[in-house]
Amino acid sequence: MRYAEQPTNAEESQPIASQEISEPVVPSEQPEISSFSKANCSVKLVLVTNETTTTAFAVDKPMGQLKDFLSAAMAIPKEFLELQYSGQILDDELTLAQLGATPAGTIELSLYSTNADFVTKRLQSKSDYVMPDVINVTVKDIEGNVKTINIEIERVGAKKPYLGGFLNKQSNTEFLNASCQTNTKLRPWDGKSRFCRDTQTVEEKQELQQTNYNTSTQMTGIGVYVSNMTDKLMTPGKYETADEFLAKREDATVVIQSYFRRWASKNFVEGLRVDRDTRLEWEREEEIRKQKEKEDRIKKEFDRRMNPKSKEDFDLLFHALEKWRIEETAEINDNLSGAQRKAALSMLLEQETQLIAAINRHKNDSDKVNKEKAIKSFLDKASAPKKWRGVDGKMTEMDTPYTLRALQLKDIYSSINMKYLTQDERLDILLTLKHTVKEHDCKLSQEIVELIDREADLLMRGVKEDNLEGLRKRISTLFLQYCKTPAFNPEAARLIKVPQDPTILRKGVYHCPSCGLYLPSTEFPLSSNSASPGKCRNCRKVDNDARTRQDYSHYVYMLRQLRLSEEKVGDGSRIALLLQLEQDLQYLVENIWGGQSALSQWDDLYDLVLVRWNKYYEWSPWNCILLTKEEAGAHERVENLDQAYRDVFLNRIRQKHSLARNYFSRLSGMAEKVRPVQPKRGKRVLPEDQAEARKELTELFVAS
Repeated sequence: MRYAEQPTNAEESQPIASQEISEPVVPSEQPEISSFSKANCSVKLVLVTNETTTTAFAVDKPMGQLKDFLSAAMAIPKEFLELQYSGQILDDELTLAQLGATPAGTIELSLYSTNADFVTKRLQSKSDYVMPDVINVTVKDIEGNVKTINIEIERVGAKKPYLGGFLNKQSNTEFLNASCQTNTKLRPWDGKSRFCRDTQTVEEKQELQQTNYNTSTQMTGIGVYVSNMTDKLMTPGKYETADEFLAKREDATVVIQSYFRRWASKNFVEGLRVDRDTRLEWEREEEIRKQKEKEDRIKKEFDRRMNPKSKEDFDLLFHALEKWRIEETAEINDNLSGAQRKAALSMLLEQETQLIAAINRHKNDSDKVNKEKAIKSFLDKASAPKKWRGVDGKMTEMDTPYTLRALQLKDIYSSINMKYLTQDERLDILLTLKHTVKEHDCKLSQEIVELIDREADLLMRGVKEDNLEGLRKRISTLFLQYCKTPAFNPEAARLIKVPQDPTILRKGVYHCPSCGLYLPSTEFPLSSNSASPGKCRNCRKVDNDARTRQDYSHYVYMLRQLRLSEEKVGDGSRIALLLQLEQDLQYLVENIWGGQSALSQWDDLYDLVLVRWNKYYEWSPWNCILLTKEEAGAHERVENLDQAYRDVFLNRIRQKHSLARNYFSRLSGMAEKVRPVQPKRGKRVLPEDQAEARKELTELFVAS
């Protein structure tokens, strides 16, 4: 709350308030440091005579400025003033905030003069009374509790406008009107409407008026001669009746209409031709795009088969091998019998064995490359500086002692694996490595130092580098283990998979019955009907390579597209994240939807996507439909499913949703997570929009 003091030209009178005002303060004229601020507080100064004077002061200003103000107000040199708080002398650099003062609060200080010739006194003004800087008002709230509020007065230096007033004729005292910042009280509404549209609307009316217009002509007469050289002789033609005029107008109208209809028909036909050409061009471009995408996919798969790098690439190779084996076995069974069939199957088995050995050789080479990449990625992540984005949007990087230590170890590891070095360069690198690992005395560092001394001795004896390859490999492996130890490289603690705290290993660890290892829960993929963790991921992969040899790359692509589309919706859908690749999604696509589009029966899994059946509800196995990408785009624009699809199709979709609900509802917590998404209000679906959507779906169905 703020009050503005209204200056007057005449004698000022004491203000009267309805609240109880305690401890009025009458300070003198203040300099700039005590001007109104949201960070001011009330400072009570206790003088030697036990008198109290109050002033407002900023909580973030030093005591030196407060002494300057008091020195000017009391006419006492600054060096003779001393401020104390709780018996302690305050330094000039100290602020009120450091003493515990808060904005709009109160703090009590003691003011002394160290010189007896200068005595502290109350802050007085030149006039009889000036509105104090701070007043304490005691009020009662709604519950009847009494509260004391500190109100700081805002002083306006500019001259305020004259608002009128009155004069007391007996005492000749002039009273002026003043204004405050308090909002006026609104009058309650009495129920009568004082604003109406009828009173604010102007009705206009236009009418034609035929007014008299007087004119005159001049003819030849007595005393007046008017020349007739410019006159024309007019001969009246055939009289045209009103019916004849209307018939003529009608014939002209028919001619105009015929030309207009011809023009409109030509435009309509031209529009149809443009639409047809546009449609044909779009279909041609779509066909080219699909063909190009298919060629790119086949080319990419061929490149993956020729140069396999990841485990997905090798799954694709084993799947192609299994497909080839099944086709060859079927051909042998159809064409041969008896001993010839057994010989052909034996030869087929030998070829399959050779192909598997070739695939494993490629896999070993790929594992070596991937291992080197993993080591390089580990060292790069450990030595990377800390990064964060500031308020201004710029990235800030900071190197810590741990990242610098990791960078040092990374450089040493890269150096010891370099080839084609001279003997002096190799000895220099080994010496640096020896000094680095000798910082920690342990069994690992001692073994590394022993190997370094052995290689240095062999280099001095002139041993060939080919004979030192095994020894250097041991040094590199042991030093990599040194780099991955958190005691020697603290940044490795956040990158290693095995936690350092043994208590964490006791939680979420399960036993794999196939390999016999105890692994974390993240290594066990769970399906919707799983009762136990079962086999780990590695055992499932080995079993797949040995027996079924299935390729899940198309399901990986479909699941990725599904999760991306759900993230774009942004309604917190989480069921799509609970689906597992091998068990859940494969069962949903192959067993529920038959591996083909629900509309066009298109069976290329790379062209199929799973979208929401009802877009106003969260995606779930019982609220989805398998369509092609073009059909999915048209389906998402449908507002009312009952009007866009026939009853037979709707019943078939509901049946598939029931099967999916019976199978996937066993997954713990999945059914409870489904919640409706409120449709947009105020949007009415027009019948023509539904007809257009149904027409587009029909065209896609026929075109497919």
